[in-house]
Amino acid sequence: MRDFTWHVFTQTGDIEAYLLYKEVHNLGASEPGAGAGLEEGEIDVANEE
Repeated sequence: MRDFTWHVFTQTGDIEAYLLYKEVHNLGASEPGAGAGLEEGEIDVANEE
């Protein structure tokens, strides 16, 4: 699901796709044992101001 929403965001720039991507990412990071690392080609915009 994360890969799909990231792909849609990068291809369209749709903010809704990005927000869904971040929600899925944050849900995965809160689960025990879930890897929170970035995949190839992804950027960490959560820490940018």
